[in-house]
Amino acid sequence: MAPAATSESASEPTPLGRLDPLDLPEGHPFGPHNLPYGVFSLADDASDDASGGGSGDASSGTSGGAGRSVGVRIGDHVLDAGGAAAALGSPYVTLLARPSLNSLLAAGRTTWSDVRRALTAWVTVPAHREVVRPFLHPLSSVTLHLPFEVADYVDFYASENHASNLGRLFRPDEEPLKPNWKHMPVGYHGRSGTVVVSGTDVVRPSGQRKAPADPAPVFGPSVRLDIETEVGYVVGVPSQQGTPVPLASYRDHVFGLCLLNDWSARDIQNWETVPLGPHLGKSFATSISAWITPLEALDAARVGPPERTVPLLPYLDDSGPEATADPAGYDLRITVTLNGQVISEPPFSGMYWTGAQMLAHMTVNGASLRTGDLYGSGTISGTEENERGSLIEITWNGQQPLPLPDGKRGFLENGDVVTLSAWAPGPDGARVQLGEVTGRIVPST
Repeated sequence: MAPAATSESASEPTPLGRLDPLDLPEGHPFGPHNLPYGVFSLADDASDDASGGGSGDASSGTSGGAGRSVGVRIGDHVLDAGGAAAALGSPYVTLLARPSLNSLLAAGRTTWSDVRRALTAWVTVPAHREVVRPFLHPLSSVTLHLPFEVADYVDFYASENHASNLGRLFRPDEEPLKPNWKHMPVGYHGRSGTVVVSGTDVVRPSGQRKAPADPAPVFGPSVRLDIETEVGYVVGVPSQQGTPVPLASYRDHVFGLCLLNDWSARDIQNWETVPLGPHLGKSFATSISAWITPLEALDAARVGPPERTVPLLPYLDDSGPEATADPAGYDLRITVTLNGQVISEPPFSGMYWTGAQMLAHMTVNGASLRTGDLYGSGTISGTEENERGSLIEITWNGQQPLPLPDGKRGFLENGDVVTLSAWAPGPDGARVQLGEVTGRIVPST
C-alpha cells in the first residue's frame, strides 16, 4: 500500500502559474498552526521498515535525497526538516537531520517549543522561502516510515462507554463495570516490536480459540478479527526508576499524539484471557499514524474530563484548580471507515481517564519512562450507536452484522481496509488534522 513514486521534484523553482506549496488556503488543516512530525524517504531510496514498513496518508523526501530523515507536514508537502535546518544554519540540525524522531523526543519541552517556533518561521516568513523551497517534497513522492523507535507499549481501557458495552455483552447479569474501573485506569503491557506504521498490511493472526459450546480448543486463523479506535501518546523525556510522574508533569514528558488502531483477535483473546490479560490476541499488530501531532498544536482543543462519580486517590485526582486550568483531555473528532464507508464517529472528548492520569498510574509503582514509550487510550466509544469504536460493539458481538455495499460484516474479512482519521479545533476557528492510520487485512501465513 505504498504511495506511487513520481518524477516531480520540489527542488526546482516554482514554475509560472503554479502555486507555491507554502501558499496554503487560510485555515488549511495542515497549515503552519499544525506542523506534525514524521520520518520519510524519497520513493527511490525507500526501504521497508523492520516492522513491516509502509506508507501513511502523506509522504515526502530526505536530507540530501538519501536515507531517512525527519519531515514536517505542511499542506500536501513534507518539509525535509534536517535539510532545511542545515541550509539555514540552524542549531537544531543535530535534532532534525536524523532517521527517527527519538533525538527530538528526548530533548524536552523547552526545546520542543523552540524547534516548533523555528519551523513555523521557516514556512511563514517570506525571506526564508528561497532557502526552504528545495526541501519541500510532494506527499506522493515519498515513503513514510515508523516515526520513532518504540520503547515500551501500554494499552489502556479509558472509555467508560466502551468498557460498559463490553460488560453488558459478556456479563449481562452483573454491573457493566468491574469494581476497580473508576478507581484507576485499567491497562495491560503490550508488545512494542509489532507497532507498525500506517499502510502496513496486517496479517490475520492464528492461535487457539474455543467457543463456549466446543469440547476443546482448536488452532487456526482468527475468525473474529476486530479494530480498536484509539489515540496514542508518545513519550519524549524519560524518568528515573522509582520516581513516579505526577499529573502536573504530563506535558513535560509527553511529546504528542497520534491515531492508533490496536487490532484485536477477539476469539483468541477470549480464550486466553483467563486468568491473566491479553497476549496473542493483541500482540500481532498495533498500527499508528506516520504523523505525530505535537501537544502544542492541540492547545485550542484541550477540554476537561467528564464528571467523576467516584472519589479518586490523590495521585489521580484532577479536580483541583491547577488541573482545571490546565486540562488534559482533548476534543478530537474521529471517523472510522471500512472499505471507504463511514461506520463510526467516536468522540474523544468524553474519555473518562485522561492521558495525564494514565501516565501517572503507569509510573506510580516506580516504573520508569523511556524515550519512545507509547501508550494507547483504549477503544474510544461515545454514548450513541454510531459512536462505537470497535466492531464487537457496532455489531453487538456479531449478532447484528454491519451492512456494507460488498456484504455484511460481523468482524473483519481478508482484504478489508480500515482507516481512522481525526481533526481537532485549532486556533481562530481553524482545524488541526491528525495523520490518518490505515491497515488492510491479509490472509494468515
